[in-house]
Amino acid sequence: MGRGQAALLDIDGVLTIGWKPLPGAVEALRQLDGDSVRYVLLTNTTSRTRRSIADTLAAHGFPVGIEQVLTAPAATAERLAGTRCLLLNSGDIEDDLAPLRLVDDPADAEVVLVGGAGPEFGYRALDRAFAALRGGARLVAMHRNAYWRTPEGLRLDSGAFVAGLEYATGVRAEVVGKPAGAFFAAALAHLGVSAAEAVMVGDDIESDVLGAQHHGIGGVLVRTGKAAPGAPERADGEPDHVLDSVADLPELLARLRAG
Repeated sequence: MGRGQAALLDIDGVLTIGWKPLPGAVEALRQLDGDSVRYVLLTNTTSRTRRSIADTLAAHGFPVGIEQVLTAPAATAERLAGTRCLLLNSGDIEDDLAPLRLVDDPADAEVVLVGGAGPEFGYRALDRAFAALRGGARLVAMHRNAYWRTPEGLRLDSGAFVAGLEYATGVRAEVVGKPAGAFFAAALAHLGVSAAEAVMVGDDIESDVLGAQHHGIGGVLVRTGKAAPGAPERADGEPDHVLDSVADLPELLARLRAG
């Protein structure tokens, strides 16, 4: 079996913006179902739990259940279960982080855990993270995305803050979400396919597309979200395929399967 049998799909900027469906996105996933293409949503989103994401998408008509949503926070909780973590994140994901032991005192932290950026990333919070790292804690990032797209435009994400903590402490961050190989491998195992049978569809050329290609998965860039015309170009490589939107994905996958 060749490429196009399965798809890993990012959510924000690919299926939705501001959690509202992009044109043709609901129909595209329904077409994948009709074509018997296996798919899973593989997201670095750290503002919502898996249950909240699945329920929100289903309410907009997407044929998605919680079992099809794999998130960086859930992968992080599995990896760091039982670890004392000082959390720096914008959004309510504590249900998905239940296996962790969240602490407030930097002196108690084994790990400084960084999620998505937002108003919580002020000086006081970053200085507490700095103190924990200086005290010997590890630095773990759910992702290190540079920015994301909202209905109001691009917004700074946590990659800049992770880089700042690395610079200030000399501690290198471990990344759990995309583009980490273990995250892609978990998605492939969930679908029961090999890397050679799958494509990753995303709007982040570094984390989604090039990250997937590095692990043998086909990379499909959609020109929505972060990759919409006028967005900063950050690419160190080329995608295998470029689509105007996810609405064009079923046709691409049909061509790949036929070829």
